[in-house]
Amino acid sequence: MSLKEKIEADIKKAMLAKNKVRLDALRSIKSQILLAETEKGAAQTLTTDAELKLLTKAAKQRRESAEVFAKQNRTDLEEVELAQLAVIEEFLPAQLDEGDLRARLVEIIQRVGATGPSDLGKVMGVAARELSGQADGKAISAAVSQLLNNTNA
Repeated sequence: MSLKEKIEADIKKAMLAKNKVRLDALRSIKSQILLAETEKGAAQTLTTDAELKLLTKAAKQRRESAEVFAKQNRTDLEEVELAQLAVIEEFLPAQLDEGDLRARLVEIIQRVGATGPSDLGKVMGVAARELSGQADGKAISAAVSQLLNNTNA
């Protein structure tokens, strides 16, 4: 079952349950899928990788909006964004915890032969591709920087 089909089925369930927050989040995802499918030069259906990128982007937008609302003391809007984020995260693969992320990054660093901070780009290219959807880009970058800086010590 494709992501689009799962979303459509969940929209029906949310409508029957009268769950407005879930319904809004699901409709937002469906809208992004439809936009991506009708984009000029796009394939009729999205690949799994494209779906993952779309969901990751939507989750990142919700997370950033929630942070902005928190800084502005708009807890009502922050709660809506966090609730929608939770719905979006249901469709994303499980996120790596910090220990697992570090272990995977150490393995990638050894595989590409990185020796210090100058190899950050080489490691990030491989890490971003392999860990796509499993960890936030900022978390990957911070961990890679820390690991590469510690290799010189």
